Amino acid sequence: MMNQAVQKNTLYVGGLAEDVNESILHAAFIPFGDIKDVKTPLDQATQKHRSFGFVTFLEKEDAVAAMDNMDGAELYGRVLTVNYALPEKIKGGEQGWAAQPIWADADTWFERQQQEEEMQRIQAENKAAMEEAEELHRKKMAQERDGEREDETETRVDPMAMAEAEVLKVETD
Repeated sequence: MMNQAVQKNTLYVGGLAEDVNESILHAAFIPFGDIKDVKTPLDQATQKHRSFGFVTFLEKEDAVAAMDNMDGAELYGRVLTVNYALPEKIKGGEQGWAAQPIWADADTWFERQQQEEEMQRIQAENKAAMEEAEELHRKKMAQERDGEREDETETRVDPMAMAEAEVLKVETD
């Protein structure tokens, strides 16, 4: 059922015959409990329903009873499919209201764009700072290695230097 929450008191009724209207759908489902609303979305081109509808009950238990009894039932020669309805998927608007124009979330879109650009700028700055710190670390490590090499050469025993030192020592004595 995807990641959308189901509406426990609204039922999707699929497989409706062309002759079925909202009053017939209401009459078919009223035996199961009090009905709050019945909708059959229309096809804009033909102005006929699109072979499905929604029935909203006042009580969740009534919707469960209607779904159990009407799923697979026959109405006007057609077999019905009855399930819990998913929330309406709305065209336009983040808040999810059909009456909301598509440009209603333009301000939040611009804000999100600015936030994303700011995040990218901060990430670029952080990356540059990290690279600079790594370069400084590499230079420091290289200097330390070079310093160790100089120390090594100073502490190495140079036989010629030692011989000269001994000769000088003997001559001064």
